[in-house]
Amino acid sequence: MKLLRIVPDDTKFDFIRFRRISFPISALLSILAIALYFFHGLNFGIDFKGGSLIEVQQKGGPADLAAMRATLNGLGLGEVQLQQFGGPSDVLIRVAQQPGGDAAQAVVETKVRAALGDKVEYRRVEVVGPRISGEFLSMGTIGLFFAIGAILIYLWFRFEWQFALGAMIANIHDIVLTLGFMSVTQIDFDLTSIAALLTILGYSLNDTVVIYDRIREMLRRYKKMPMPDLLNASINSTLSRSIITHVTVSLSLLALLLFGGNAIHSFTATMMFGVVLVGTYTSIFIAAPILIYLGVGTNRAFALDDDEAPAAKPRP
Repeated sequence: MKLLRIVPDDTKFDFIRFRRISFPISALLSILAIALYFFHGLNFGIDFKGGSLIEVQQKGGPADLAAMRATLNGLGLGEVQLQQFGGPSDVLIRVAQQPGGDAAQAVVETKVRAALGDKVEYRRVEVVGPRISGEFLSMGTIGLFFAIGAILIYLWFRFEWQFALGAMIANIHDIVLTLGFMSVTQIDFDLTSIAALLTILGYSLNDTVVIYDRIREMLRRYKKMPMPDLLNASINSTLSRSIITHVTVSLSLLALLLFGGNAIHSFTATMMFGVVLVGTYTSIFIAAPILIYLGVGTNRAFALDDDEAPAAKPRP
């Protein structure tokens, strides 16, 4: 069993010491992500801007994207994007929203089929109108903010207001950085991306609540231990659990990212960044240290308990 342990159970890393580095870096990255969102924007998929999505497979060999693009550009359909994915014969065709309503949009598939002929096999055809795409975007945004508000209310009753505020700052930090990642990479932002953001919220919150629960337990037990030492002890005691959980999730997401296909590519890429790279970092270096600045533990009674740790020394 010792060979399977990624992190020992008795670690004593001083994570809180790095808060003077992690906070400025996170603030800078958050500002950069917000600026990217407003000035570079997101690559909204068919779900949110309307249009047609056609997935085809070239028969008899690799697809010639240049010839296929030249053929489709001559149809007068406006912006047409071609993307190769999966194997060399798989092509994803995106056609912009057509003026003239649903009737004009339905003509897109007919024209594409006539232009490409029987050289390709059609795997998937999706058509989303502008009204439906607008409703998807507004309802997705409302759902995201509703989830954040519901989490804040729950944590307010479950812990104290400082813990609720700390968890919300950490979660918003995760969402902002993930949106910045999507703006930089320009991966499709569609309904699966909203699902990924909500999953990141829940996953990051779960990891944060595990640490917060241990912090609250130690606050009741060690009434004279300095807060930096108490927070470090709480993080270290849950570190093995957090790392093992993140490793198993990472392996699952990596398999989906490599072999899941284009249909869930945006979901898995967003999850990989939000859960693996951001969620773990946020729970340890943002959610826990921020409790010091929110005044957690300042009103503790300073009576020494029988099980008080004598090795804990106040910091200068």
